[in-house]
Formats: sequence, structure tokens, C-alpha cells
Amino acid sequence: MKNLLNKKNACWLVLIAGSYGLISLLISAGVINNVYLTVLMTIGINIILAISLNLIIGVTGQFSLGHAGFMIIGAYCAGVAVKQFSASLGGILLGMLIGIVISGAVALIVAIPTLRLRGDYLAIATLGFGEIIRIIILNMKITNGAAGLILPKLIGWQVIFAAVVICTIIILNFCRSAQGRACISVREDEIAAEAMGINTTKYKIMAFVLGAMIASVAGALYAGAFYVIKPEMFTFNKSIDILVLVVFGGMGSFTGSFIAAVVIGVLNTVLQQFSDIRMILYGLMLVGIMIFRPSGLLGTKEFTFSSLFERFGKRKEARG
Repeated sequence: MKNLLNKKNACWLVLIAGSYGLISLLISAGVINNVYLTVLMTIGINIILAISLNLIIGVTGQFSLGHAGFMIIGAYCAGVAVKQFSASLGGILLGMLIGIVISGAVALIVAIPTLRLRGDYLAIATLGFGEIIRIIILNMKITNGAAGLILPKLIGWQVIFAAVVICTIIILNFCRSAQGRACISVREDEIAAEAMGINTTKYKIMAFVLGAMIASVAGALYAGAFYVIKPEMFTFNKSIDILVLVVFGGMGSFTGSFIAAVVIGVLNTVLQQFSDIRMILYGLMLVGIMIFRPSGLLGTKEFTFSSLFERFGKRKEARG
């Protein structure tokens, strides 16, 4: 309990509460209208997707291109639960739990044969499995095939905000655990990790399954917030969009994933006024980032209050 009630955690709690309060104030004041609120909710879902993929790519070093496949599982589990059981927040949460279980099971089935592969081979294998999941859902009667599902709006920004906080805490705690440090050692040098007795396949599977389960949460939130879900929304291109967030922010930096989701979300909104050249400008900005910041905006750096306190402490010592 003493470890939980420290200065760093208190600062994070104040930051979370302050962010929630600021958003609430801006909405009540009319600064954030319905359009901006939709952008805000999209950014929240993208943050969850980015940090879940960053766990697989940035922390464990496994190049996956099938993340949209796990997102679609979460979205359709939530959608079917709402249609079959209850058109309420409870129905969405039930579907979310079902999606987490199914995504974890599917990720385990996918991971056992594929995570023995490396590099491009792994990327192609995960891409194939992601498309297989989408095609299966496309041909199921309960999912209404290509027509998709039309759902009531059951989730507000508050639920998405809470989900971002909870998912971030889960992933960060995993990364700081013994299992997370083992995943980092696999990323740094898999051969050396194996030589030290680390079961690299086990930890790669662990990170992959956790990332897939978090991605399914994002899918369920998407289904509850944006009315319509169709298989065509979760193609290979969606996996690339998530990958762009991770690379843009910095592979291995969860702070970078947050920043990338916000920057790209705002950028897409601003560029909607230039629909003819929107994708050209968007592409040019990404190319510029890759040229001048090939490791992403933050590389592997993280914002922490402990490092902030250390800097202030050093400055006080220097002045003293």
C-alpha cells in the first residue's frame, strides 16, 4: 500500500483527474462541440490500439501486421452482444468481455506457430491471419455479412477515457514486471536472452496475447461509439494505420504513442478542409518525420515524473 501512495502516483492521479476535469469543462463551455468530441473519442480509441501494438512491436520486437483482426473480433463481439442480449452499456461490456476471451484464444492459436518466425516472415504470417479472421466474420450470418451491423450509440467519451487509463496502466505494469523485462531482453538480443535461459517464445506469446486482448477492447469501444461496423473497416489498411501511430511516436515509447495519436487525429481533422490533397499532405508529413526523425518523435523515451523530479533535484543542487 505504501508503494501505491507515493509522490509519483499522486502526480499521475492529479494529471488524470485534471485531464478529465478539463475535458468536461471544455464540453460544458461549448468549446468542444459534437464534431470535436467525435475526434476526441477517435483519438482515445487510437491510443489504445497504438499502445497495444507498441507492446508487441516496440517492447518485444515482433513485427505484426494483423492487429486489425483482433480489433474486429472485439467490435463484432460487442455488436452481436448488443443485438442478441441488451442494447445498453451492459450489453457492450458483456460483448467486450467475450471479445477479450476470444481474442486471447485466437491470439494464442496464431502466436504458437507464427512467433517462432522473425522479421518479414512474421509480418506476412500475422497479416494472413488478420485477413483470415476478417473473411470468417464476413461470411458469418450472425454478423450480417458484408452489410455489417447498425448499432445505437451506447458509449460516451467518459467510458473511452476510463478505458485508456485502465489499458495504459495494465500495459505499463506488464512492461515493468519481470515478464516485461524479459520481453525487452528479447527485443534487444533474442540469442543472448536464450543463452541466459529465457524462454523467448513464451514471453513473445505472452506479449502478443495481451496486445491482442487490448486491441479487442478498442474494437468494442469503436462499436459502441460509432453506430456502424463493417468488415471493410478492418482490412490490412487499418493495421497499417495503427502501425503508423507506433512508428510515428517511436517504437518502444508509450508516451510517443499518445502524442502520435493526438497529432495524427488533429492533423486528419485539419486536413479535411483540403480533401483533394489531404492524403498527399499527410504522406509528405510522415515521410518528413521518417527522414528527420527515423526513430519517431520520441524514439524509446518516456515521460515520467521520477525523471522530472531528478532534473529539478539536479538543478537545485547546481544552484546550491
